[in-house]
Amino acid sequence: MRPVSIILADSQYLTRLGLKHLLRGKEQFRVVGEATKESQLLERIKAFTPQVVILDYNQPGNFSHATVENIKRLAPLANILIISADNNKENIYSILELGVNSFLTKACEEGEILDAIKATARGEKFFCSKVLDFLLEKSFSKNNGDDSCHATPLSPREVEIVQLIARGLVAKEIAGQLNLSPHTVYTHRKNIMKKLKLNTASELVLYAVQMGWVENSWPSPE
Repeated sequence: MRPVSIILADSQYLTRLGLKHLLRGKEQFRVVGEATKESQLLERIKAFTPQVVILDYNQPGNFSHATVENIKRLAPLANILIISADNNKENIYSILELGVNSFLTKACEEGEILDAIKATARGEKFFCSKVLDFLLEKSFSKNNGDDSCHATPLSPREVEIVQLIARGLVAKEIAGQLNLSPHTVYTHRKNIMKKLKLNTASELVLYAVQMGWVENSWPSPE
């Protein structure tokens, strides 16, 4: 299996050094280039066609929102992982709307960074918990003025996941059945629990039974 090719785009030397150190010795990853400003990055993308671009867009004079737009114009299928210290909600919303795959803060730890790179290379979404909280907050604020009546706030995919959780399947089993990554299943589960304002798996199973999605004779997860 060929390693995931990566370009690191960050004006801060220590950040690039830290990421290279994290990835060094891991055969599934290969850093093919680095960039300290946008023009360099676009040149590296042309030269190496990486599977993943790891970018901090919040570096005025070096990288910006426009950098993402230019990457998308140059390489529409590029997989972009943002790793940034930016805490501005509106900035984060707008960068996600440009079509980046994943977003981590610079406070994330090794395991989460490695999982995010793997998911991004597959074209999947990966958000740390802080970014997920921002997204959920935005979603709820959009629905505050909606007077329409819906039987459930869940999407069809979320309903499917609730049904499998209620049957006692764990995240790995659900991921295999639905052809998703375990992280994606965990992300869906977190979103579901927040949408329904539930705290435990037992409450989720009870909700599923009340909605008629499952038979109440199925086992409840621990």
